[in-house]
Amino acid sequence: MLRWALIFAVVALVAGFLGFGGIAGAAAGVAKILFFLFVVGFLVFLALGLMAGKRLSGR
Repeated sequence: MLRWALIFAVVALVAGFLGFGGIAGAAAGVAKILFFLFVVGFLVFLALGLMAGKRLSGR
C-alpha cells in the first residue's frame, strides 16, 4: 500500500509540473488516503504484534 501511495505521489508531482492541475489534485488525494490507511494498518499490526509477544513471553 505504501508503494501505491508513493506512485500516486510521483504521478501528482509530475502532473503538477506539467500543468495538469485536476489530475495532480486527484492523484495527491489518493496518495494521502493510501498513506493514512498504511499508517493505520501499521499501527494496528504493531499493537497486535506487541500483545502477541507479551503472551508468548508470559509477562
